[in-house]
This record gives sequence, C-alpha cells and structure tokens, in this order.
Amino acid sequence: MILFHFTLFLAAAVLFHPNVSSKTFKVKKNQNELLITGKGDDPLWKQANELSEFVYPWEKEVAPFTSFKALHSSGRLYCLFTVTDGNIFTYVEKKDKTDVLKSDRVEIFFKQEDNTSPYYCLEMDPLGRVFDCQFEFTKKFNQEWTWPADQLIIKTSRTKEGYIVEIAISKSSLNTLGLLRNNVLQAGLYRAECVNLVGNKATMKWISWIRPDSATPDFHIPSSFGVLTLED
Repeated sequence: MILFHFTLFLAAAVLFHPNVSSKTFKVKKNQNELLITGKGDDPLWKQANELSEFVYPWEKEVAPFTSFKALHSSGRLYCLFTVTDGNIFTYVEKKDKTDVLKSDRVEIFFKQEDNTSPYYCLEMDPLGRVFDCQFEFTKKFNQEWTWPADQLIIKTSRTKEGYIVEIAISKSSLNTLGLLRNNVLQAGLYRAECVNLVGNKATMKWISWIRPDSATPDFHIPSSFGVLTLED
C-alpha cells in the first residue's frame, strides 16, 4: 500500500511539475574566435550542436521553426538564432530599447542557481536592437540596467525564410554577473512573435525551448530555464 501511494505521488509530480528535470544543451568549445557577421556564415558554426525543440507552450498549434546554436572559446560565448518568420514585424516609435518589446524577437535569459538573485535578459530583434534588463523573480526589474559595456556583440540579417540573430558575449561579463559557474550557465531560450498591435498594446505569441510550469504565459519563472553546459 505504501508503494502504491508513493507511485501515485511520483505520477502527480510529473503531471503537475513537468520541468522538475531541467533540459541540458551541450556547447562545444572551439580554439578560434568566430567572425560575427549577422549571417551565421562562419564555417565554425558547422561544428556546433543545434537545438530546434522550440514550442508554443500556451498555443494549440505547431510553432514556426526556430534553431539555436552555440559555441564557446576561451573568451566568449557565441549564440546563433535562425528563425522562420513570414511576416517580420519591428516596432519603431519611442526610438529607445522598449520598442523591442513590441517587435518580433529572440531572447536569452541568464540566472544564477540561487533563485533569489537577480537574473538578466537579452531580447534582440531583427534590426539588431536589444532590450537588456535586470529582473528578480519577485517581478521587480531595473529597466535602466544595461549589459556591461563593450562585452556584447549583436548582428542580424534577413533571409528568404525569416531572420538571423548572431551574438558574442564575453565570458568576463558572465563571470562578473555571477552567471558562469564551473562551465555551466542557467539559461532560458525564447522567441516572441507580434501577431497584433492596437494603439500601444501588442499581442504576442510566445515560443520557448522549455514548457514553463505556468498555465498562463510567463517566462519570468525558474521553470522556464534550462542548462547550457560548456564542454572542455
């Protein structure tokens, strides 16, 4: 009888907490630095692992194709998003970084293992603009915060199918923010699609590598994060 109840408990845990075991993506190491052009055309990208398991966590349909690749060198983490988007939308109104929040974009969040510490967001649109912000899981945020100066490169390009976002992040900035520990990064990988804009109100569809443990759209919770393991 005890075994029966324990089995039911495990089944319930899996049903209501699908992200108890976080997903892991392995990032290969390269001795050379990559040339960032915004086109993802450096031959070294052919050596990278590819992640394409992106879904609509809150929509009953198949999400458009999204590919993520990553490599690292002694000094940098390189990331490459390649997305299919037949109707690219970029918002230009305030002409500051908040315009990105109403645009189609890809996103990377980085957090520490300690969920009481701040985490950091990079949201990047097809124009190469970035909304960088410091958040806390209490929903507090610092919109004035910016990624450490000269430690981030973002370049983009349009393709026949959609767009590409290519990124280089210095490891020194990741270390300064307390994010890189023993070659492990706690990271969320996301994409946002603007499907309607009425006045100042944008309606978005959200795409994610992981299905967060939330009934309503919310990436700003620990269960939306996976793990990037930087191989030696």
